[in-house]
Amino acid sequence: MDNKRNLYQDFEHPFAQYVRIIGKGKNGARSLTHAEAYQAFSMILNHEVLDVQLGAFLMLLRVKEESVDELTGFVQATKDQLNFKPLHVDLDWSSYAGKRKHYPWFLLAALTLAKHGYNIVMHGASGHTLNRIYTEQVLQYLGYPICEHESDVAAQLAQQHFAYLPLHVISPVLSDLIALRNVMGLRSPIHTLARLINPFNAPATLQAIFHPAYRSSHQQAAFQLGYQNSAVIKGEGGEFERNPDARTLICGIRQGTLYQHELPKLTENRSPVEEALDLSIFKAVWEGRQTHPYGEIAVTETIGIALYTMGVCSDYDKAMQKAGELWQSR
Repeated sequence: MDNKRNLYQDFEHPFAQYVRIIGKGKNGARSLTHAEAYQAFSMILNHEVLDVQLGAFLMLLRVKEESVDELTGFVQATKDQLNFKPLHVDLDWSSYAGKRKHYPWFLLAALTLAKHGYNIVMHGASGHTLNRIYTEQVLQYLGYPICEHESDVAAQLAQQHFAYLPLHVISPVLSDLIALRNVMGLRSPIHTLARLINPFNAPATLQAIFHPAYRSSHQQAAFQLGYQNSAVIKGEGGEFERNPDARTLICGIRQGTLYQHELPKLTENRSPVEEALDLSIFKAVWEGRQTHPYGEIAVTETIGIALYTMGVCSDYDKAMQKAGELWQSR
Protein backbone atom coordinates (compact mmCIF):
# COMPACT_ATOMS: atom_id res chain seq x y z
CA MET A 1 0.00 0.00 0.00
CA ASP A 2 2.81 2.44 0.88
CA ASN A 3 4.44 1.80 -2.51
CA LYS A 4 1.17 2.56 -4.27
CA ARG A 5 0.76 5.77 -2.30
CA ASN A 6 4.31 6.82 -3.13
CA LEU A 7 3.51 6.54 -6.83
CA TYR A 8 1.19 9.53 -6.43
CA GLN A 9 3.50 11.90 -4.54
CA ASP A 10 4.25 13.83 -7.73
CA PHE A 11 0.90 13.62 -9.55
CA GLU A 12 -2.73 13.11 -8.61
CA HIS A 13 -4.39 9.72 -8.57
CA PRO A 14 -7.17 9.55 -11.21
CA PHE A 15 -9.80 8.70 -8.57
CA ALA A 16 -8.93 11.70 -6.38
CA GLN A 17 -11.19 13.98 -8.41
CA TYR A 18 -14.28 12.02 -7.37
CA VAL A 19 -13.40 12.16 -3.67
CA ARG A 20 -12.81 15.89 -4.03
CA ILE A 21 -16.14 16.55 -5.78
CA ILE A 22 -18.22 15.13 -2.93
CA GLY A 23 -15.88 16.07 -0.07
CA LYS A 24 -14.80 19.62 -0.78
CA GLY A 25 -16.76 21.08 2.11
CA LYS A 26 -20.12 22.63 2.86
CA ASN A 27 -19.92 25.22 0.10
CA GLY A 28 -17.66 23.51 -2.42
CA ALA A 29 -18.97 19.95 -2.55
CA ARG A 30 -21.64 18.70 -4.93
CA SER A 31 -23.14 15.42 -6.04
CA LEU A 32 -21.59 13.49 -8.88
CA THR A 33 -23.25 13.59 -12.27
CA HIS A 34 -24.50 10.31 -13.71
CA ALA A 35 -21.43 10.10 -15.95
CA GLU A 36 -19.04 10.84 -13.06
CA ALA A 37 -20.77 8.27 -10.83
CA TYR A 38 -20.57 5.70 -13.62
CA GLN A 39 -16.85 6.29 -14.15
CA ALA A 40 -16.05 6.40 -10.43
CA PHE A 41 -17.82 3.15 -9.70
CA SER A 42 -16.34 1.46 -12.76
CA MET A 43 -12.92 2.26 -11.31
CA ILE A 44 -13.95 0.73 -7.97
CA LEU A 45 -15.23 -2.43 -9.66
CA ASN A 46 -11.98 -2.69 -11.64
CA HIS A 47 -9.81 -2.38 -8.48
CA GLU A 48 -8.37 0.92 -9.69
CA VAL A 49 -8.66 2.81 -6.38
CA LEU A 50 -6.65 2.75 -3.17
CA ASP A 51 -8.24 1.44 0.02
CA VAL A 52 -7.99 4.83 1.71
CA GLN A 53 -9.79 6.45 -1.25
CA LEU A 54 -12.51 3.83 -1.21
CA GLY A 55 -13.21 4.27 2.51
CA ALA A 56 -13.30 8.05 2.19
CA PHE A 57 -15.55 7.90 -0.89
CA LEU A 58 -18.09 5.52 0.64
CA MET A 59 -18.34 7.39 3.93
CA LEU A 60 -18.60 10.81 2.29
CA LEU A 61 -21.48 9.44 0.25
CA ARG A 62 -23.02 7.98 3.40
CA VAL A 63 -22.96 11.36 5.15
CA LYS A 64 -24.16 13.27 2.07
CA GLU A 65 -26.68 10.57 1.01
CA GLU A 66 -26.38 9.49 -2.60
CA SER A 67 -28.39 11.34 -5.25
CA VAL A 68 -30.55 9.57 -7.83
CA ASP A 69 -27.98 10.29 -10.56
CA GLU A 70 -25.21 8.83 -8.40
CA LEU A 71 -27.28 5.76 -7.58
CA THR A 72 -28.21 5.08 -11.20
CA GLY A 73 -24.61 5.66 -12.31
CA PHE A 74 -23.36 3.13 -9.76
CA VAL A 75 -26.00 0.55 -10.69
CA GLN A 76 -25.48 0.96 -14.43
CA ALA A 77 -21.73 0.56 -14.03
CA THR A 78 -22.39 -2.68 -12.15
CA LYS A 79 -24.92 -3.99 -14.69
CA ASP A 80 -22.58 -3.22 -17.58
CA GLN A 81 -19.94 -5.49 -16.05
CA LEU A 82 -22.33 -8.42 -15.65
CA ASN A 83 -22.49 -11.01 -18.40
CA PHE A 84 -25.37 -13.24 -17.35
CA LYS A 85 -27.26 -15.16 -20.02
CA PRO A 86 -30.92 -14.12 -20.46
CA LEU A 87 -33.42 -16.10 -18.40
CA HIS A 88 -37.19 -15.99 -18.10
CA VAL A 89 -37.64 -14.32 -14.72
CA ASP A 90 -40.98 -12.84 -13.65
CA LEU A 91 -39.82 -11.02 -10.53
CA ASP A 92 -36.51 -9.77 -9.16
CA TRP A 93 -36.63 -9.70 -5.34
CA SER A 94 -33.79 -8.12 -3.36
CA SER A 95 -33.08 -9.33 0.19
CA TYR A 96 -30.18 -7.57 1.93
CA ALA A 97 -31.38 -6.56 5.39
CA GLY A 98 -31.91 -9.72 7.42
CA LYS A 99 -34.52 -9.98 10.18
CA ARG A 100 -34.25 -9.45 13.92
CA LYS A 101 -37.69 -8.83 15.50
CA HIS A 102 -39.96 -10.93 13.28
CA TYR A 103 -39.61 -14.03 11.12
CA PRO A 104 -38.78 -13.53 7.41
CA TRP A 105 -42.40 -13.81 6.27
CA PHE A 106 -41.50 -12.23 2.94
CA LEU A 107 -39.65 -15.43 2.12
CA LEU A 108 -42.85 -17.48 2.40
CA ALA A 109 -44.53 -14.94 0.12
CA ALA A 110 -41.84 -15.50 -2.53
CA LEU A 111 -41.94 -19.28 -2.16
CA THR A 112 -45.74 -19.28 -2.42
CA LEU A 113 -45.55 -17.40 -5.71
CA ALA A 114 -42.95 -19.89 -6.92
CA LYS A 115 -45.22 -22.80 -5.93
CA HIS A 116 -47.79 -21.33 -8.35
CA GLY A 117 -45.37 -21.11 -11.26
CA TYR A 118 -44.00 -17.56 -11.08
CA ASN A 119 -40.24 -17.44 -11.68
CA ILE A 120 -38.64 -15.58 -8.77
CA VAL A 121 -34.96 -14.67 -8.49
CA MET A 122 -33.99 -13.43 -5.05
CA HIS A 123 -30.54 -12.01 -4.42
CA GLY A 124 -28.88 -10.86 -1.22
CA ALA A 125 -25.93 -10.93 1.13
CA SER A 126 -25.68 -12.46 4.58
CA GLY A 127 -23.76 -11.67 7.73
CA HIS A 128 -22.92 -8.03 7.07
CA THR A 129 -24.93 -6.78 10.08
CA LEU A 130 -24.64 -8.43 13.48
CA ASN A 131 -27.53 -10.09 15.35
CA ARG A 132 -29.73 -10.70 12.32
CA ILE A 133 -31.00 -13.84 10.63
CA TYR A 134 -30.48 -13.84 6.87
CA THR A 135 -32.40 -15.29 3.95
CA GLU A 136 -29.60 -17.65 2.96
CA GLN A 137 -29.63 -19.30 6.38
CA VAL A 138 -33.42 -19.69 6.41
CA LEU A 139 -33.55 -21.14 2.90
CA GLN A 140 -30.96 -23.75 3.81
CA TYR A 141 -33.06 -24.69 6.85
CA LEU A 142 -36.11 -25.12 4.62
CA GLY A 143 -34.13 -27.31 2.25
CA TYR A 144 -33.68 -24.86 -0.62
CA PRO A 145 -30.25 -24.80 -2.30
CA ILE A 146 -28.16 -21.66 -2.65
CA CYS A 147 -26.93 -20.89 -6.16
CA GLU A 148 -23.15 -20.81 -6.39
CA HIS A 149 -22.94 -20.31 -10.15
CA GLU A 150 -25.01 -18.58 -12.81
CA SER A 151 -25.96 -21.97 -14.27
CA ASP A 152 -27.54 -22.96 -10.95
CA VAL A 153 -30.14 -20.19 -11.38
CA ALA A 154 -31.57 -21.66 -14.58
CA ALA A 155 -31.63 -25.14 -13.03
CA GLN A 156 -33.44 -23.99 -9.89
CA LEU A 157 -35.99 -21.96 -11.84
CA ALA A 158 -36.73 -24.99 -14.02
CA GLN A 159 -37.08 -27.23 -10.98
CA GLN A 160 -38.93 -25.04 -8.47
CA HIS A 161 -39.44 -21.56 -10.03
CA PHE A 162 -37.29 -20.00 -7.30
CA ALA A 163 -33.58 -19.27 -7.12
CA TYR A 164 -31.52 -17.47 -4.50
CA LEU A 165 -28.33 -15.86 -5.77
CA PRO A 166 -25.79 -14.54 -3.23
CA LEU A 167 -24.20 -11.20 -4.01
CA HIS A 168 -20.74 -12.79 -4.16
CA VAL A 169 -21.86 -14.72 -7.25
CA ILE A 170 -23.22 -11.57 -8.90
CA SER A 171 -20.20 -9.44 -8.02
CA PRO A 172 -17.37 -10.47 -5.68
CA VAL A 173 -16.33 -6.81 -5.44
CA LEU A 174 -19.76 -5.69 -4.21
CA SER A 175 -19.80 -8.59 -1.77
CA ASP A 176 -16.50 -7.44 -0.29
CA LEU A 177 -17.76 -3.85 -0.12
CA ILE A 178 -21.02 -4.69 1.64
CA ALA A 179 -19.05 -6.71 4.19
CA LEU A 180 -17.34 -3.47 5.27
CA ARG A 181 -20.50 -2.72 7.31
CA ASN A 182 -18.85 -4.13 10.45
CA VAL A 183 -15.55 -2.37 9.71
CA MET A 184 -17.03 1.08 9.11
CA GLY A 185 -19.82 0.78 11.66
CA LEU A 186 -22.22 2.19 9.05
CA ARG A 187 -24.03 1.01 5.98
CA SER A 188 -22.72 2.42 2.71
CA PRO A 189 -24.37 3.11 -0.67
CA ILE A 190 -23.60 -0.50 -1.58
CA HIS A 191 -26.61 -1.57 0.48
CA THR A 192 -28.76 0.71 -1.66
CA LEU A 193 -27.41 -0.02 -5.12
CA ALA A 194 -27.30 -3.82 -4.63
CA ARG A 195 -31.08 -3.86 -4.29
CA LEU A 196 -31.43 -2.31 -7.75
CA ILE A 197 -29.09 -4.54 -9.76
CA ASN A 198 -31.81 -6.81 -11.25
CA PRO A 199 -29.13 -9.09 -12.73
CA PHE A 200 -31.42 -10.92 -15.17
CA ASN A 201 -33.43 -7.84 -16.16
CA ALA A 202 -36.73 -9.18 -14.84
CA PRO A 203 -39.77 -7.14 -15.97
CA ALA A 204 -40.76 -6.47 -12.34
CA THR A 205 -38.63 -5.64 -9.29
CA LEU A 206 -39.16 -5.31 -5.53
CA GLN A 207 -36.96 -3.26 -3.17
CA ALA A 208 -37.34 -2.43 0.49
CA ILE A 209 -35.69 0.36 2.46
CA PHE A 210 -35.01 1.11 6.13
CA HIS A 211 -35.57 4.86 6.05
CA PRO A 212 -38.66 6.45 4.45
CA ALA A 213 -36.57 9.14 2.75
CA TYR A 214 -35.03 6.49 0.49
CA ARG A 215 -38.39 5.40 -0.97
CA SER A 216 -38.45 8.16 -3.56
CA SER A 217 -34.78 7.81 -4.56
CA HIS A 218 -35.23 4.07 -5.15
CA GLN A 219 -38.37 4.72 -7.19
CA GLN A 220 -36.69 7.44 -9.24
CA ALA A 221 -33.56 5.36 -9.76
CA ALA A 222 -35.59 2.37 -10.96
CA PHE A 223 -37.40 4.71 -13.35
CA GLN A 224 -34.13 6.15 -14.69
CA LEU A 225 -32.77 2.62 -15.15
CA GLY A 226 -35.75 1.90 -17.40
CA TYR A 227 -37.51 -0.55 -15.09
CA GLN A 228 -41.14 -0.75 -16.19
CA ASN A 229 -42.70 -2.35 -13.11
CA SER A 230 -41.34 -1.81 -9.62
CA ALA A 231 -42.40 -1.39 -6.00
CA VAL A 232 -40.49 0.19 -3.12
CA ILE A 233 -41.71 0.05 0.48
CA LYS A 234 -40.42 0.64 3.98
CA GLY A 235 -40.42 -3.06 4.74
CA GLU A 236 -40.38 -4.69 8.16
CA GLY A 237 -36.77 -4.83 9.28
CA GLY A 238 -35.68 -3.45 5.91
CA GLU A 239 -36.83 -6.47 3.91
CA PHE A 240 -39.60 -6.39 1.28
CA GLU A 241 -42.32 -7.43 3.70
CA ARG A 242 -45.59 -5.67 4.45
CA ASN A 243 -45.85 -4.68 8.11
CA PRO A 244 -49.50 -5.15 9.19
CA ASP A 245 -48.90 -2.90 12.22
CA ALA A 246 -48.36 0.21 10.09
CA ARG A 247 -49.62 1.98 7.00
CA THR A 248 -47.48 1.03 4.01
CA LEU A 249 -46.76 3.58 1.29
CA ILE A 250 -45.82 1.95 -2.01
CA CYS A 251 -43.71 4.07 -4.36
CA GLY A 252 -44.05 2.15 -7.58
CA ILE A 253 -43.82 2.02 -11.32
CA ARG A 254 -46.64 0.44 -13.30
CA GLN A 255 -46.05 -0.11 -17.02
CA GLY A 256 -43.53 2.72 -17.05
CA THR A 257 -45.66 5.19 -15.06
CA LEU A 258 -44.79 6.37 -11.54
CA TYR A 259 -47.44 5.98 -8.85
CA GLN A 260 -47.97 5.98 -5.10
CA HIS A 261 -50.48 3.87 -3.19
CA GLU A 262 -50.96 3.55 0.56
CA LEU A 263 -52.17 0.37 2.24
CA PRO A 264 -53.90 0.81 5.64
CA LYS A 265 -52.78 -0.37 9.04
CA LEU A 266 -54.34 -3.80 9.65
CA THR A 267 -53.87 -4.47 13.37
CA GLU A 268 -55.30 -2.60 16.36
CA ASN A 269 -52.20 -2.91 18.52
CA ARG A 270 -48.54 -3.39 17.69
CA SER A 271 -47.79 -7.09 17.42
CA PRO A 272 -45.32 -8.47 19.97
CA VAL A 273 -41.72 -8.97 18.93
CA GLU A 274 -40.63 -12.60 18.75
CA GLU A 275 -38.61 -13.61 21.81
CA ALA A 276 -36.52 -15.88 19.60
CA LEU A 277 -36.65 -16.69 15.91
CA ASP A 278 -37.24 -20.43 16.20
CA LEU A 279 -37.12 -21.64 12.61
CA SER A 280 -38.98 -24.84 13.48
CA ILE A 281 -42.06 -22.67 14.15
CA PHE A 282 -41.49 -20.80 10.88
CA LYS A 283 -41.25 -24.08 8.97
CA ALA A 284 -44.40 -25.40 10.66
CA VAL A 285 -46.36 -22.35 9.44
CA TRP A 286 -45.04 -22.88 5.92
CA GLU A 287 -46.09 -26.52 5.98
CA GLY A 288 -49.54 -25.74 7.41
CA ARG A 289 -48.92 -27.48 10.72
CA GLN A 290 -49.18 -24.27 12.72
CA THR A 291 -50.86 -20.88 12.38
CA HIS A 292 -49.41 -17.42 13.03
CA PRO A 293 -51.93 -14.54 12.74
CA TYR A 294 -49.36 -11.74 12.30
CA GLY A 295 -47.15 -13.76 9.97
CA GLU A 296 -49.92 -14.95 7.69
CA ILE A 297 -51.23 -11.41 7.23
CA ALA A 298 -47.69 -10.26 6.41
CA VAL A 299 -47.30 -13.10 3.91
CA THR A 300 -50.57 -12.58 2.03
CA GLU A 301 -50.23 -8.79 1.91
CA THR A 302 -46.68 -9.12 0.57
CA ILE A 303 -47.88 -11.59 -2.06
CA GLY A 304 -50.57 -9.09 -3.05
CA ILE A 305 -48.07 -6.30 -3.64
CA ALA A 306 -45.95 -8.66 -5.74
CA LEU A 307 -48.95 -9.75 -7.83
CA TYR A 308 -49.91 -6.16 -8.57
CA THR A 309 -46.31 -5.23 -9.39
CA MET A 310 -46.04 -8.13 -11.84
CA GLY A 311 -49.26 -7.01 -13.53
CA VAL A 312 -51.13 -10.19 -12.60
CA CYS A 313 -53.99 -8.17 -11.07
CA SER A 314 -55.47 -4.85 -12.19
CA ASP A 315 -55.87 -3.34 -8.70
CA TYR A 316 -54.74 -3.93 -5.14
CA ASP A 317 -58.08 -5.28 -3.89
CA LYS A 318 -58.02 -8.05 -6.50
CA ALA A 319 -54.36 -8.66 -5.80
CA MET A 320 -54.96 -9.15 -2.07
CA GLN A 321 -57.88 -11.51 -2.74
CA LYS A 322 -55.79 -13.61 -5.11
CA ALA A 323 -52.90 -13.55 -2.63
CA GLY A 324 -55.09 -15.18 0.01
CA GLU A 325 -56.13 -17.87 -2.46
CA LEU A 326 -52.53 -18.61 -3.42
CA TRP A 327 -51.47 -18.88 0.23
CA GLN A 328 -54.30 -21.25 1.08
CA SER A 329 -53.52 -23.49 -1.92
CA ARG A 330 -49.74 -23.54 -1.50
